[in-house]
Amino acid sequence: MPDHTTPHPGAPQPPSPNPFPNFPQPAPTSPLRVVVADDNPVVRAGLTALLSGRADITVVAEAADGREAYEAARLHRPDVVLLDVRMPGVDGISALPYLVGIAPVVMLTYSRETEIVQEALRRGAGGYLVHGEFTADELVAAVRDIKQGRAHFTPSAAGALLAQLRQQQAAGSLPEGLGSYEHQLSANAHAMEPSAALPSLTSPKGLSQLQSNVGQLSSDRSRFQLSAREAEIMDHIASGMTNQQIAATCFISEKTVKNHINRIFAKLHSTSRSEAAAKWLGTAPGSARGLG
Repeated sequence: MPDHTTPHPGAPQPPSPNPFPNFPQPAPTSPLRVVVADDNPVVRAGLTALLSGRADITVVAEAADGREAYEAARLHRPDVVLLDVRMPGVDGISALPYLVGIAPVVMLTYSRETEIVQEALRRGAGGYLVHGEFTADELVAAVRDIKQGRAHFTPSAAGALLAQLRQQQAAGSLPEGLGSYEHQLSANAHAMEPSAALPSLTSPKGLSQLQSNVGQLSSDRSRFQLSAREAEIMDHIASGMTNQQIAATCFISEKTVKNHINRIFAKLHSTSRSEAAAKWLGTAPGSARGLG
């Protein structure tokens, strides 16, 4: 006797036949492959966890300096490389020309100086992101866009470079290779006035001068007797970040940030964030940080 029982609504339904059996099915999209290069293991771990949490992105390797980044890029052939500037051994700027021959490179760094931004772009970087100036979603969007050839800049990098481009355009000496970035920079700067602490250049500087400036920054840290972590936090204070933003960027608690700030104020003989920032940036009377 035939069974005319109506299937229960919750029972599994048989799969529907393919309405277009002759049409090829779309191939699954391969995840976007990323190499993360940063000398700070906590930053590397945080970036890897953030990016790997996206279904369309996978971190294929981490690197602690430019040499490791190059070896990882040669081995894994990634779609994008995230590259810090200041690293021991081979720094990011030195490794950059070798990496861009393998994959698009985005600088992801605390370094916001005009010389460094400009040198990174001259050496082939496809974007420049400064820690503390982007959200997690914006970082993910930048990684995806760089693969498609769309440049990304956070405000301080865009503002610093745009000011320099305008100066050199007015002088008729725009550096080779930078003109194509101007429209992108104008959009990313959001009409932001460049910081008065950023140096003004009249011509591009070579890597030797850039490394000299980096060395000068290290000597400034020694002069103030700040540890590497304290110098990092002082850079964030000078950029206007709150304790909450610093804690999120450095992957530490707000209480730890406050403890660092108390020690920084004692070493800089300062009683406020503005006073400490002025001394750190060399804008306080009688001080000079030597970035020019």
